[in-house]
Amino acid sequence: MSETKSEPPVWSPFDLRREHLLNNLITVVALLFWARVLLYGLTQEVPRAKYGAAFLAGGVLIYTLDELRNLDGSDRLERLGLWICALVGVAVPAYVWLHYEVLETQRIGYALGYEYAIGGLFGLVVLYLTYRAFGAAFAGVVIASVLYAYFGNLITGLLGHGGVAFEQIINVLSMEFDGFFGSITQVVAVKVALFLLYAGLMRGYGAFDLIMRLSFRTAKYLRSGVAQSAVISSLIVGSINGAQTANAAMTGSFTIPLMKESGMKSDSAGGIEAVASAGGQIMPPVMGAAAFVMASLIPGLGYVDVLIAGIIPAVVFYISVAIGVHYMAVKQLPEGGINIEGRLEDLDDGYHPLIEAIRFGVPFAVLLYTLGIAQWTVISSALYTCGAMVLTGTGIPLLLSVADGDADPIETVRDAANNTVSGFKFGAVAIAPIAIIIAAVNGIVDLLNATGLPGKLSLAIVGVAGGVLLFTTILSMVVCLILGLGMPTVAAYTIVALLIAPTLTGEFAIDPVAAHFFVLYAAILSGITPPIAIAVVVTTGIANSNFWKTAVEALKLGFPLFILPFSFIYNPEIVTGGLTLATVSSGLILLLGAVAIIHGLNCAPRPFDISAPLSYGIRAVYVVLGVVAMVWPSLTPRIGAAAAAILFIVVQSRIAETPNVGYVAEGD
Repeated sequence: MSETKSEPPVWSPFDLRREHLLNNLITVVALLFWARVLLYGLTQEVPRAKYGAAFLAGGVLIYTLDELRNLDGSDRLERLGLWICALVGVAVPAYVWLHYEVLETQRIGYALGYEYAIGGLFGLVVLYLTYRAFGAAFAGVVIASVLYAYFGNLITGLLGHGGVAFEQIINVLSMEFDGFFGSITQVVAVKVALFLLYAGLMRGYGAFDLIMRLSFRTAKYLRSGVAQSAVISSLIVGSINGAQTANAAMTGSFTIPLMKESGMKSDSAGGIEAVASAGGQIMPPVMGAAAFVMASLIPGLGYVDVLIAGIIPAVVFYISVAIGVHYMAVKQLPEGGINIEGRLEDLDDGYHPLIEAIRFGVPFAVLLYTLGIAQWTVISSALYTCGAMVLTGTGIPLLLSVADGDADPIETVRDAANNTVSGFKFGAVAIAPIAIIIAAVNGIVDLLNATGLPGKLSLAIVGVAGGVLLFTTILSMVVCLILGLGMPTVAAYTIVALLIAPTLTGEFAIDPVAAHFFVLYAAILSGITPPIAIAVVVTTGIANSNFWKTAVEALKLGFPLFILPFSFIYNPEIVTGGLTLATVSSGLILLLGAVAIIHGLNCAPRPFDISAPLSYGIRAVYVVLGVVAMVWPSLTPRIGAAAAAILFIVVQSRIAETPNVGYVAEGD
């Protein structure tokens, strides 16, 4: 990947005025959008499918306006196209909203002539906006799905089918409450949207600066603390926004320059942030949109059940990554480090840490209580959390202003209002592309279901794997990686959950929770897996590094994540047993295995003072022991492998600390 950057566009005074007007328009539309979302959350006065159409219209409008704001005056044709997309993207869902009763109850399976026309136009708009937001790879998946549905009668063998008429394709996608307006879109509209509003409000009130400041403080007590700031920041931010590319861009813009400034290589800094950002979306208590979709796909499974199931794997992942980051940082960072105090002063907003902890901790406590203890509905929990965030985000500065006789209360009120409006705007801009790609995914899923592909793919995978569970899971992971390349996690997970998970649950009687966590983690892996590795692409751009070297660093650091999904299949109690002593013990063995793998891949070049090529064999032993500890279906071999790996690590460390043995810590 080229490391050169294009010159920024030159903005004329007219462009600046237009950008200002569009910025104000986005703010107004965002406020109206969230007013509609909050109204539905409070009253639920319309059917969910009907509300989903309004939600998608708002997402399309906000996304197109945001894209228009970022264009300069020379892109007239592109600007015209976006205005057309905005018009069609609002008009067609509005038509569906107004004719909901007729479309839902009377005209099922067919549409009127002009409805096929506007439905096809809306499909082109969704395809184009998907291409703009997520690139050609995912747009190609959408096109391939339509072609597969239409030309299925020309395909021979197991994957062939009778073909779906073009009019029926348009009807399924745009004129029925499946397709673009289907169940997955409705789940995001009803359950995910309010959490993105919470994330936007947090950002508007300055929570992300607080997170960065707290993570930087670790550098005062730990040599790898600068690099650990990427792990901590991405863990917290990624848990809320649930999007690895947004997470990488948001936290990476702070952490990557800081790691480079402290002495880390560009490739390593980019790799660390890519892995940390990819894992943020698996951390409870939010886990992004994927957790909501999982709860909707598995009968009888609640959202809280998904969060509980995800605790142990997430902890294992982040501890192992933190250890790997420590290995990488110690080998690259100088003893003195950099001036963290200067960075903290730059981020200091004048509040006492205790006050900030109350300001942002109270809403988070409300979220934990309402979801985990009181077990309210997701909508109620999100509403109360957002309300608490607005209350503390505006109320505490006002109280401090009153307490400080020199402060101007009117100015404080103005700042609080501006921060609140900014939070609403941040949240709307964040959820707009998610609404678009979820609509596209919903269309893909319903088209493929109409062709019967999920069942056929299940038979094909089992047939190729010869009915052997190990081969089936390996092949399933490969398919998940291919299907997930270039997609956001929620999109990738939704597709593989409907195409791959039935193979594991139907043919091998794997617990549905274990099967879905398997495909979820496999979908996350696509973000750091070449040749696309979308999270690595983002961090490479920030780090100005080489794409392939950065991807290798990410793979070395995130390798346990490739093994973790198999643990769910062979030791399902990790995600199905709740937080019992047995599951915690199994999780501890899992963690030790992950640590062994990380140590083997990232320790000093000459373990036990053995030079290459024999040293690679020693590293391989660590990796093999780690894999056995994580995956082996019997407890005793897992314990033995973990114990042996930890013993070897301790012995190696003692040898490295012994003087005059010729051990080289930094290289041959």
